[in-house]
Amino acid sequence: MNTFKKIFSWLFFIFGIFSFLFFILSFTDLPYYAYHNLGTGHSSLSENPDIIVVLGGSGMPSPDGLIRTYYASEAANEYQNAKIIIALPYNVDDSLYQLNLMARELIVKGIDSMRIVYEPMGTNTRTQAVNIASMLKINKEQLALLIITTPEHMYRSVKTFKKVGFTKVGGLPTFEKPIDEIKLEDANEKERINLSFRYNMWSYLNYELLVLREYCAIIYYKLKGWI
Repeated sequence: MNTFKKIFSWLFFIFGIFSFLFFILSFTDLPYYAYHNLGTGHSSLSENPDIIVVLGGSGMPSPDGLIRTYYASEAANEYQNAKIIIALPYNVDDSLYQLNLMARELIVKGIDSMRIVYEPMGTNTRTQAVNIASMLKINKEQLALLIITTPEHMYRSVKTFKKVGFTKVGGLPTFEKPIDEIKLEDANEKERINLSFRYNMWSYLNYELLVLREYCAIIYYKLKGWI
């Protein structure tokens, strides 16, 4: 019993140290730099894409799904010869309903429906990459892929698609475009709002959670040999 209490006390102490460290880091720019690096560190593509892959994330309707379709439509309008693959696991209750919603968002933004196909069977990034590789009949080394996904997920996505045989893989991370900080100030207040505490700190705490979760996923993928 005493041994159990000691172990619990040590675990609680270690948890407290890490929690305090994360709190301190939330007042710095390090969480954003880590988040930004996951999105941009390995996402460059030196040529126009042949395929735009939209990883579905949380599906539709969701903020995550909407921002991905927004970025996908921007890319599709810029690269008008590229085909579009929406990769999102189908739901047994509503079949392809969520994929159709994502496709509809692209169509509303001016994308020809004939350019859009689905990959509904993959349940994670690895199986989605494998299935997309099987869908494409041309030699994978000849195709340039542009992946649309969240910034924290970009590094793992690019590495996963390269692992299944694609050699020309880049990404367009779906960074949010926040309102200017100056617009958050209240003109009726005499003192300036402390944005670092009221807004940035909470955003950076969220970045820390996203980055920590993604690092765990990257380690798992490395151990499985998927990246």
